[in-house]
Formats: sequence, structure tokens, C-alpha cells
Amino acid sequence: MPHHDTPAAAWAELRAGNTRFIEDKMEHPSQGFDRREQLKVAQHPFAVVFGCSDSRVAAEIIFDQGLGDVFVVRTAGHVVDTTVIGSIEYGVDILDTRLVVVLGHDSCGAVAAAMHALATGEQPSGFVRAVVDRVIPSIVGITAANGGGFETVSADVLRREHVRHTVSMLHSYSAGLAKAVAEGRCAIVGVEYDLADGHARLIEAIGDIGDAEFDV
Repeated sequence: MPHHDTPAAAWAELRAGNTRFIEDKMEHPSQGFDRREQLKVAQHPFAVVFGCSDSRVAAEIIFDQGLGDVFVVRTAGHVVDTTVIGSIEYGVDILDTRLVVVLGHDSCGAVAAAMHALATGEQPSGFVRAVVDRVIPSIVGITAANGGGFETVSADVLRREHVRHTVSMLHSYSAGLAKAVAEGRCAIVGVEYDLADGHARLIEAIGDIGDAEFDV
């Protein structure tokens, strides 16, 4: 796998891999004996993918990548805490990745639970509540603008807002990421994955990723 030395090149590679996945023409790169030998000493991933823990949204599969190609961080609902930011900073500052992808998806249980909590006041039990509490700030502004109800707000709108809010949080909370973006060494993009058709759609970007087109 060649080294992708710009954010635009990194995004183009992920986009190409997702197209292969959609068309059922996967190459399954970087998975053989030679690749394992290369990776014994060091890793040089070209992108960080911060996604939801949902078992249906495995980054290496939907972007048709292999061992050592992407540095993956996952939490339920792609919620952010200090260890997540630290892991992403490690990918950018230490491993020199050129792109950070926030990967959301439709039918996200964490977003649905946050919607339910706002609508009813009911919270899930145990530490699942911590996940819901971190999703609510992403969507509460939209719900407040609609009188606190969801009648005129679609789940798609709320889900995309959570992805966009996560992108903004990473950029604003991490001085290291903000510096990398300002210097052109990295970009942060928000992507929404469709479980039915396999398409990873670009919906947000901070930094230069070339002439990439937004899907929504």
C-alpha cells in the first residue's frame, strides 16, 4: 500500500475502497504474509477512523483496507472522551496519519436512545447512560429549536448532526488536531454509512481534502 501523504489522497483511497465494497469488487489489500512481515517493526496507517462500535460497521471492511492501513478507534455512538481524543492524537501526531474520519451510520442505537431520553426523561441503566449523556449535546439544540419535540425532526437529521458535532468537538477540543489541520498535515471528515447500500457518504469536512463532493 503506497503512503498517502496528503489528506486529499487519504480520502481518495478510502472513497475508492468504499466503491469497491459497494460493487462487491473488494481487493482485500494488505492481508498477506509479506504485509505481516512489513508490519513487525512499525505501522504507518494513512488514516484514523473513529467510528461506532456497531458490529455492522467495520472500518477495514467497508473501506476495503487491510493490516496497517487504518488506525481504528471505536465507541458506542462514536462518543468522545479524553482517551478517545488521546488515541486519535496518537494516530495523527505519532503515526503521522493524514486524515481523521468520524464514521456514523443509520439505525444507530445510541442516537435512538438519546432521542428517547430527551423525549421521555427516561435514562438507560448502568454505564450505558454515559454513552447517552454524550450523544445528547449533539442533538439537543435541534430538538430545542423544535419545542423539545421530535415530531418535525427526522432521525436522519439528528444522526447527521451528531456526526457533525463530533467532528467539531475533535477539532475544538484537541489543540494537536487543530494545529495539524491548520498546517495542512491532516483533515477531519464526517461520514455517514448506509447499512443497506454500503455507501459511506461525506457530510462534513474541516481541512483540505481536495475536490471531494459532499453527499448530503
